[in-house]
Amino acid sequence: MSTFPNSPRLQKGALVGLDPFNPVAGVIIFQYNPETVTRTLTPQTSSGAPAGGAGPPGEATRLAGPPIETFKFDVVLDATDQLEKAEAPATEVGILPQLSQLEMLIYPKSALVIANEVLMRVGVIEVVAPEAPLTVLVLGASRVLPVRLTEFSVTEEMFDPSLNPIHAKVSLGLRVLNYRDLGLASPGGALFMAHQLQKEALATSAGATNAASVLSALGL
Repeated sequence: MSTFPNSPRLQKGALVGLDPFNPVAGVIIFQYNPETVTRTLTPQTSSGAPAGGAGPPGEATRLAGPPIETFKFDVVLDATDQLEKAEAPATEVGILPQLSQLEMLIYPKSALVIANEVLMRVGVIEVVAPEAPLTVLVLGASRVLPVRLTEFSVTEEMFDPSLNPIHAKVSLGLRVLNYRDLGLASPGGALFMAHQLQKEALATSAGATNAASVLSALGL
């Protein structure tokens, strides 16, 4: 029985690879939410000059599109609880299934690789380049974003007797894909625009509160 029955239910972050051919494998719920998330936003100016740099007259305040946004955080995977309860597959392969789920976000599908090899061997010059499934980062209801995995490093720290990892830290770097990357009419582009509209509403709400505070302080 929980000590705090009225405590709010914890929302788990997730990465979801929208692969219609294998939808189950692409749902990756974080075992533990990241302790720290680093976000970087780089403005995109219409002049092509870096933010704050010199550009053609009249172009300094024009934007070519939404900023390039990146996320960096660590995900911890641990099989201790499952091993204490003798639960499979942790007892057989540790956390390899969870690691495989994350890694498959950046692997081309084997079926397409094999099909392309067959086509090249029979003389087809142009083959279809493998395409990764659209990946969606979920960090609460307010941040659901299409992303591309740009950095991936794994530190495996504990192992079972068969050298299967049972504890690891995965450092992830993600680039948000916006409507200029995906097209506004695409599912990913529409998802990004919904996020931007929500951000605009939150900014308007905060601005209204701040304006009321300033007017009150001025006695207006």
